[in-house]
Amino acid sequence: MKAVVITSPGGPEVLQVKEVEDPAIGQGDVLIRVTAAGLNRADTVQRKGSYPPPPGASSYPGLECSGVVEAVGQGVDRWKVGDQVCSLIAGGGYAEKVAVPAGQVLPVPPGVSLEEAAGLPEVACTVWSTVFMTSRLSPGESFLVHGGSSGIGTFAIQIAKHIGARVFTTAGSAQKLEVCKNLGADVCINYKTEDFVARVKEETDGKGVDVILDNMGGSYLQRNIASLNVDGRLFIIGFQGGTVAEVNLGPLLARRLTVQAAGLRGRSTEDKAKIVAEVEKHVWPAVAAGRVKPVIYKSFPLAEVADAHRLMESSEHIGKILLLP
Repeated sequence: MKAVVITSPGGPEVLQVKEVEDPAIGQGDVLIRVTAAGLNRADTVQRKGSYPPPPGASSYPGLECSGVVEAVGQGVDRWKVGDQVCSLIAGGGYAEKVAVPAGQVLPVPPGVSLEEAAGLPEVACTVWSTVFMTSRLSPGESFLVHGGSSGIGTFAIQIAKHIGARVFTTAGSAQKLEVCKNLGADVCINYKTEDFVARVKEETDGKGVDVILDNMGGSYLQRNIASLNVDGRLFIIGFQGGTVAEVNLGPLLARRLTVQAAGLRGRSTEDKAKIVAEVEKHVWPAVAAGRVKPVIYKSFPLAEVADAHRLMESSEHIGKILLLP
């Protein structure tokens, strides 16, 4: 089969399509012939050599895909050859085939094409596990997601709005903010021209929001803390603004704030299966009802993977970028 290989750590040019061995199917695995793979910011970090795959995972990039079941391993009852599925994976999505633990496989939701479904598993599992399972965003609460035009952002806005939260978001252009507004964001803040802390305080009568989902890390930490309401929860899922910050801990104590951080890729197979089951139970009905839709910006053939990475790193896109093996 063909797969994208990282020839050495570096820029997009180090990504090359090569003939490789088909993946082995272990007990409890499902072999998927890939229709489309979703790009994620983490893939670009792996390409640069800073985000190695967890032990036992494929060395090829790609954390989510959609496709057709080609074979099933011993002990797999739910899935059969020919099923149309999408999946959360620990690596290997940038390929013609990938082997995945059965518990990380999802049916393609009604109303979504097989190709579009590749843009759902990573964002749905990330947002549901952080914002809802851990931070427990509830109807009537307020929620801020940074980078509202990203794959994570476009999904988070829709699902938070669907459950009845008041949604705040930041983005860097009028065009991106317009998309966020159309997806359901109530308060859209241009972080290049506005101080998001001041705007959040203004819109909440000085209280702040209840939950923040943050992809920036260090550079936003103190400002995120300042933007939280009493009993507020900050969840950090990325470090685009660095990993180091000097922080005043006083507000954490005074307002009983919670600060957490987690990734998805390094979690155990059992943990991922639990998240995937929750996503199917709580998110898939919203997708089937048309309340949450995958936002796909552009698709590239596998051979143009370097261009796909360049687009992602330019941050010009809105929503998800796909690769089509």
